[in-house]
Amino acid sequence: MCAAAEERAAGARRWGLYVHLPFCRQKCFYCDFPSYAGKESRMAAYVEALLGELAREGAPLRAAWGPPRTVYLGGGTPTALPPELMERLLAGLRDFLAVGRGPRAEAARQDVSAVRAAAAAGQAAAPGARGGAASSDRARDAAASDALEFTCECNPGTVDAAYLSLLRAGGVNRLSFGVQTFDDALLRRIGRIHTAAEACVAVRQARAAGFRNLSLDLMYGLPGQTRAGLEASVRQALALAPQHISIYGLQVEEGTAFARAQAAGRLALPSDEESEAMYDYMTTALPAAGYARYEISNFARPGFESRHNLGYWQDVPYLGVGASAHSYLDGQRYENPRGIEEYLAALRESGRARREEEPLTRATSMEEFAFLALRTARGIDRARFAARFGCELASVYADVIARMCARGFLEEDAQGVRLTPLGMKYGNWVFEAFLLDE
Repeated sequence: MCAAAEERAAGARRWGLYVHLPFCRQKCFYCDFPSYAGKESRMAAYVEALLGELAREGAPLRAAWGPPRTVYLGGGTPTALPPELMERLLAGLRDFLAVGRGPRAEAARQDVSAVRAAAAAGQAAAPGARGGAASSDRARDAAASDALEFTCECNPGTVDAAYLSLLRAGGVNRLSFGVQTFDDALLRRIGRIHTAAEACVAVRQARAAGFRNLSLDLMYGLPGQTRAGLEASVRQALALAPQHISIYGLQVEEGTAFARAQAAGRLALPSDEESEAMYDYMTTALPAAGYARYEISNFARPGFESRHNLGYWQDVPYLGVGASAHSYLDGQRYENPRGIEEYLAALRESGRARREEEPLTRATSMEEFAFLALRTARGIDRARFAARFGCELASVYADVIARMCARGFLEEDAQGVRLTPLGMKYGNWVFEAFLLDE
């Protein structure tokens, strides 16, 4: 049965799969994500537990909706896994996605084995090297169909040519590199383990491995950062010609090394005016270079928007597996235990890690729908809102929309309501206006 017929038979529905790998070689000084350094001894058990959770929680979804349209390996640093464990994880994911039948899949499996052998020998081997370009193309077709976006987050300091080839042969077709800046002094100051040169090499190696969809993360408002330094980093990022660029302003979060340094008076951050100038530069320079702003923090070449992240903002259901992973299924949110040991213990004791969060009320569902949709350039679609809630957008938010439009934060037309450039700059203030009294 062809893939399209199989999806129709299964009652296909758009949904995403998030896989959390909470391991890092070193915790970045600004990071409050659930990630842990020095836990290498738990990696093998964690990967097996995660695949077990996926089999249990994902099988009913796949049976009802067909395979997920997007897969995202996030962290932490997924590429902190040693090659043999990454291969095991990718093999388990291929099995779940039902990609792996017949001679084409066997070619993909053989390519992964060849890449692993090359990695053990300290060499780089492109997938399909034994059979040339045609074999490589067959392996890639088997590993990831065009209908699937399969992303892996990467730290440039944790990959080499062989590892990137292993990812490509294993089905990954999109990489998100956490570069943050191309200033080596700043990289050390924020706790990154890679250099600017290593980031450039990793991008070139990814291209050589066959990746045609690359994203780079950049940050602004870093301690000691200047606008001139930021502009230099943006120029370097553009020179690498990624398909996608994400920008994030530094937020000093409780419990981080930066929060402790700030409390001790040892964190010298740019002024609000300087950070705003950096924001203004990035949000002007990237569109001028051909990267359309499709979400508050994200810019892409046409057709290369992150489909997985768009699903979060468009009320698409998703399953999260792994420690601290969250899921959103049939209007209900779930969360897994945050710590590695707590997660493993939950699976050992009951076979399940997933716990229901507080049920969403109709009002909170409307609020979330509005907040998330407004993050995107498209904004709130009137028809989708009506289909989701059985009422018109104006019946709930007419006053708020009129007030925000009058102040220049929103614009509206027959299709929907969206943030203006000014509204994107002050998005949190606009979102607050969409809170409803219950």
